[in-house]
Amino acid sequence: MKRSMLLFAVCLLSGPALAQQAYPSRPLRMVIPWPPGQATDLVGRVIAQKLSDILGQQVIADNRPGAGGTIGTDIVAKAAPDGYTLLAASSGPVTISPLLLKVPYVAERNLAPVANAGFSPYLLVAQAAFPPSSARELVALIKANPGKYTFASSGTGATAHLIGEYFNSAAGIKATHVPYKGSIPALTDVIGGQVSYMIETAAATMPLIRTGRLKAYGISLARSSALAPGIPPLSVAADLPGFEAAAWIGVMVSAGTPKPLVDKLSAAVDKVLQAQDTREKIMSVGVEVEYRRIDEMGSYLKMQSARFTDIIKKNGIKIE
Repeated sequence: MKRSMLLFAVCLLSGPALAQQAYPSRPLRMVIPWPPGQATDLVGRVIAQKLSDILGQQVIADNRPGAGGTIGTDIVAKAAPDGYTLLAASSGPVTISPLLLKVPYVAERNLAPVANAGFSPYLLVAQAAFPPSSARELVALIKANPGKYTFASSGTGATAHLIGEYFNSAAGIKATHVPYKGSIPALTDVIGGQVSYMIETAAATMPLIRTGRLKAYGISLARSSALAPGIPPLSVAADLPGFEAAAWIGVMVSAGTPKPLVDKLSAAVDKVLQAQDTREKIMSVGVEVEYRRIDEMGSYLKMQSARFTDIIKKNGIKIE
């Protein structure tokens, strides 16, 4: 009797450990809160495919678009914390939307970081004929004429808008914001000279820079990027020490997922990003590959939230 009770107790204690060691024992789901073809979708699919090979279980890409990515994000926020539902996470629905809109989750409470996969850098651009020849000259011109010049964005509250406001604030310049419904019409008017300048993704601007339709003044990362060869960081080009901003893409799970499972997933994402073909596919959609482990990603997300909260408050940004 005592022996059987002892064995029963051992089984109870070892059950969770054995379950975690066996993880994953069935297919996983990668929820992608955007439609097919969007950058987060493409990166999420590449990671899901490679994770399938590394984990020995299929990771199924599941597009759940809508409401600026918040619908799919909420699915993962409310999922069982068992490591079988992953989120192709990005800055819009995780970092920015909760600061401007009422969303059905609290990101820092309901979601847990697994790994950062990369960043989508932004470029400061203007019409090819815009007089300033450097970022410093652009800042000097606008600073000498407060309110005279304009800057475009893909919409009020969009990441590009907030990074544009961040740049203006850091440079000490005042320009009038002109919001558009998307980056294409905004860039069209920048090219045509109807708007003075814009900060937009490398993916959207580099083709126009290569053909000479746009002039590039700097990149929003703290370092140069292979995505924008020859274009200096704004921290140097505009003399703005510490300036850095980007849209991030990574993997998250629901909060409360056991640490051994999160660690295993994070290590697997690291392996995925080491593969040269993976890096090439991700960079082809305008995303700079950069793995950050759990703690680094967590710290980065807190810093990003604090920065954008400050930008929103200082500029009174609201989405009506």
